[in-house]
Amino acid sequence: METSESTLCQMDRSSPRERRQGAILDAAETLFLEQGYERTSLAEIVKRSGGSLATLYELFGNKQGLLRAIATRWCDEAMLRSLDDDATRGLSSVEILKSYAHRQSELMESPHAVALMRMLISESLRDHEFAMQIYRDLHVPALEELIELFAEWAATGKADIDRPEAAARLFFDIVVGDSMLSMLMGIEDEWLDPDQIDWRLKPFLSHFKIR
Repeated sequence: METSESTLCQMDRSSPRERRQGAILDAAETLFLEQGYERTSLAEIVKRSGGSLATLYELFGNKQGLLRAIATRWCDEAMLRSLDDDATRGLSSVEILKSYAHRQSELMESPHAVALMRMLISESLRDHEFAMQIYRDLHVPALEELIELFAEWAATGKADIDRPEAAARLFFDIVVGDSMLSMLMGIEDEWLDPDQIDWRLKPFLSHFKIR
């Protein structure tokens, strides 16, 4: 597969340290998905990525730090781009929210996301501090992004949202709440389809008078 000009430019701008960090993350993510988080050793990751164990420890601390960095990178690259200007230009508030809901659902039900979330859930059940770190790294930024959007809509008359934070939490419960439980239980055929998501959103859109 040919490398695009933009990808080459991005690679040129990255420092040797950033390239090493990316190589380690790529190797770790591949091995975690291939053979499982618990069964993957740091030595295998170093062998796959090149470099040294000392560099891995310097950059990520330990294997748990690697998993956290992989999850954060995935969130940054996939989940937090759904509400940027390019993605929402020309859409009404209703269309923006429906598009965002569909995007979150699609991301969460992808095989890659399911495998990653199961690893995160398993490690979070084992280590409460890790669970709190993942909550701060993944959920809080997405929540804050939606809170900011709802506050803006309320201020500009695009919606009647008196409590943006509560509304943002309710939105996530509607769209992904029970899907997360299905993921944990291994019930992958319970994902919501677009029509179901739109049906669930109707009372939300109506209650907050999103225009």
